[in-house]
Amino acid sequence: MSKITLLLVDDHAVVRSGLRMLLENEGEMEIVGEASSGLQAIQLVSTLVPDIVIMDISLPDLSGIEVTRRLKQMYPQLGVVALTIHEDHQYFFEMLQAGAAAYVPKRAAPDDLIAAIRTVHRGDVYIFPSLAKLLVSDFLSRSTEETRTTMDGLTGREQQVLSLLAAGKTNDEIAAALVISPHTVARHRENLMSKLELHSRSELVKYAIRKGLIKP
Repeated sequence: MSKITLLLVDDHAVVRSGLRMLLENEGEMEIVGEASSGLQAIQLVSTLVPDIVIMDISLPDLSGIEVTRRLKQMYPQLGVVALTIHEDHQYFFEMLQAGAAAYVPKRAAPDDLIAAIRTVHRGDVYIFPSLAKLLVSDFLSRSTEETRTTMDGLTGREQQVLSLLAAGKTNDEIAAALVISPHTVARHRENLMSKLELHSRSELVKYAIRKGLIKP
């Protein structure tokens, strides 16, 4: 089984060293390089071709948001895991819009970062639970009528299910939040995926952001 190859991007050497020690203990992960700046990260991705980049937002030249945006334009299949001290909605939404597939605060437990890496490697989206609430609350603050004309024929209920799915909620959690059965959630999920021709949670998040369901 091939290992998940990782590039660490953080301007603090002690942080990179700690991440290396943590992640190399995981048998399926391999650190192939380290970068202390955004431009160096872009250069190393082109030569090392990692599966996933662990990206800080605060870098000395380009922001991690801009680096992520550029990398995703050049390498659409590259996974980006944001690992940052920033937990406010502005950085959170901008990083998702740039193309990050995971957002983890540096205060998170090591197991959270490892789970994020594995999730992104599977092609899914990982968002730290406290930050996922921002996605839900942002949607619930916006009326159905405000977004209906831009939602490609989705019903109001399908829009709610879409938002909660994009926030990483399970079918059971969505059912509890909307006071419907898990079976009904599954049916709504199948319908909206079919209508939108989407095939993964990652695509759902990108669609929800693009259409304004989730917006900074």
